[in-house]
Amino acid sequence: MTSAERRLMDYLAFLYGHETGEMVWHKLREKLDRFSRDNPELRDPSHVRPLTQSDTMLITYGDQVREPGRLPLQTLSEFLGAYIGGWVSNIHILPFYPYSSDDGFSVIGYLQVNEKLGTWEDINRLSRNFGLMFDAVINHISRGSDWFKKYLAGVPPYTDYFLEVDPSQDLSQVFRPRTHPILTSVKVGEVTRHVWTTFSHDQIDLNVANPQVLLEILDVLLFYVAHQARFIRLDAIAFLWKEIGTSCLHLPQTHTVIKLIHTVFNLVAPGTMLITETNVPHQENISYFGDGSDEAQLVYNFALPPLVLHCFRVGDAKKLSAWAAGLKLTSNQVTFFNFLASHDGIGVTPVRGILSEAEINGLVDQVRLHGGLVSSRNMPDGSQMPYELNINYFDALSHPDSGEPVEVHINRFVTAHAIMFALVGMPGIYFHSLFGSRSWTKGVEITGSNRTINRQKLDRRDLEHELSDPNSRRAGVFYRMRTLLQARAAHPAFSPYASQRVLDMAPAVFCVLRGDPGERQALCLHNVSGSPQSIFLDLASLGAHGARDLLNGHILAGGQISFDLPSFGFLWMGLE
Repeated sequence: MTSAERRLMDYLAFLYGHETGEMVWHKLREKLDRFSRDNPELRDPSHVRPLTQSDTMLITYGDQVREPGRLPLQTLSEFLGAYIGGWVSNIHILPFYPYSSDDGFSVIGYLQVNEKLGTWEDINRLSRNFGLMFDAVINHISRGSDWFKKYLAGVPPYTDYFLEVDPSQDLSQVFRPRTHPILTSVKVGEVTRHVWTTFSHDQIDLNVANPQVLLEILDVLLFYVAHQARFIRLDAIAFLWKEIGTSCLHLPQTHTVIKLIHTVFNLVAPGTMLITETNVPHQENISYFGDGSDEAQLVYNFALPPLVLHCFRVGDAKKLSAWAAGLKLTSNQVTFFNFLASHDGIGVTPVRGILSEAEINGLVDQVRLHGGLVSSRNMPDGSQMPYELNINYFDALSHPDSGEPVEVHINRFVTAHAIMFALVGMPGIYFHSLFGSRSWTKGVEITGSNRTINRQKLDRRDLEHELSDPNSRRAGVFYRMRTLLQARAAHPAFSPYASQRVLDMAPAVFCVLRGDPGERQALCLHNVSGSPQSIFLDLASLGAHGARDLLNGHILAGGQISFDLPSFGFLWMGLE
C-alpha cells in the first residue's frame, strides 16, 4: 500500500470509523483502479501543468452569448475563440447541468449537459482551446433530481441521502448565509419530514455522513475529470458536513473530505486542481490551503472585491495595502484565485475585522446610491446583517448618473482590475467585467432575485456591434483589459507563485513589487483617488538601474524618478 493509499484509509477512518472506513476503502480502491485503466492519459506527466503568469480564468455562463438558431455553448465557443483565444487560457463555465433554480446551482443531474445549452461534445470543443473549470455543487442537489425523488418515494439507498432533522432541535448555533428557515418540510409517503436546506427550499443538502453519498460524489468528480475538467470548483464547500451543536461551518470532517478528494486526484489525475469557494472571513478562507500540499491548490480571495471597492470609495489605499502586505502562501503549490466580480454579489463577510462596521455600512450605502441591492443573512439573535452587495462592479465603482465622462468610469474600473491582476495569484475575470457591462435592474424585476442584476445574457450581434465601435464603453473596457492581461502574461514577475511586497507610497497609491530578488521584477502603482499623485522612486533602492513601461514598452529614466500618477491611473514597470 502506498503512502497516498494509507492517507485515504486514514481519512475514511476519521470520517466513518475504522470498520466502516475499511469497507469504504475497498469500494473506493476498485473505483480508482477502474478509472486509471479507463483514463491512463490523465496520469501522464504532460497533463501536469503548473500555473504560470499566462494563466487567467474567464467566468461565464454557458448561454452568456446568444444568437438565434444556435445552441449557446456553440455560440460561446465560437465567440470566445474569436475574441479571447490566445490570451485568456482558462474558462469557468458556470453550472451547465440541468437545473431547477439559482441559475444552475440547483442541479437536477450532475452527469448531463443541459440540452438547452448543448452537449458534452460542445464542452469538449471548448476544452481544445481553453483549460476548463467545472462546478462541483456537492453540498446540495435539486429537489427535482432523481436522488431526491427516490428519497421521497422511500427507495433505498436514497432514504439516507439527505439530512432529516427534528424541528425541535436547537439549531441556533448554525451559521446562516440566508434568511429563510434552515429546515424545509416535505412529504415522504404520508409522513412529514424536515430536511436540511442551507440555501433554498429547492436545494436539498446532501448527507455526506453517509459513506455511500461520498462515493457517489467521488464518481461525479471523476466523471468531470474524465470530461476535460482541469479545475474542480468546490461550491459552498464550507457547509458540507453538519453536526448539530456547532456552526456547521469549516468542520474538521469538511477539511478531511477535501484532503481525500485531493489525494484521489493525485493518484489518478495529478494535473487536476481544486479550488474552494468559501465566502467567509479571510483567515477562515485561507484555512482551505491546508498545510500547503493536502487541500485546495487555489482559494477564492473573497476579501479583495470589497477592499478594492472601499479604497476607491474613500480615495485611500491604506486598508488594502495593509491587508495585501499580509498575504502569504503556505507553499509553492498553492495560490489565490483573485477576482473582483462573479455571478454572485460582493460578499462583505470576508472583510469583517478588516474594515470597520462604519466602513462596511459606507459600502452598503454607496451600492444602494448607485442603484444596487443588498442581501442579508440571519443572525443567531434573530436580527439580519448585510451579507452580499448585488450590483455590477462597474456601477459599484461609479454612479451611473454622476455626470462624469464615461472615460473616468472606465479609468476607475480598469485601474481596479489592474490592482487585482498585479497581486499574487491567478486572476479570474467575470464576463460582464471583461466586456464592460452595467447593472441589469430590469432582470431583477423579472426574476425577483437580487443576483439577477449581474447575470444578464447578451445577444451576440449586439455585443459584437458595440465592440466594433471604438468609442463605446464596452470597447473601451475590453481592449484596455486585453492589453493589461497580455502585459501580465509576458512578464515572469506575475507568476501566481512569485513573491510580492507592498511598498509605502502616498495614501491614495497602492504599490506592489512583484517577483523574487535577483530575478526580473515588476513594480505596479495604482492611484485610487480622483487627484493626481506625486511619485518619487529611487530605483537603486529596489536593486534596479532602469525601468520600462510594461504596457507600451517605453524606457523610463534610470536612477531617481519623479512623476505624477494621473487620477484613477496606474503604471506597471519592469525593473531592469
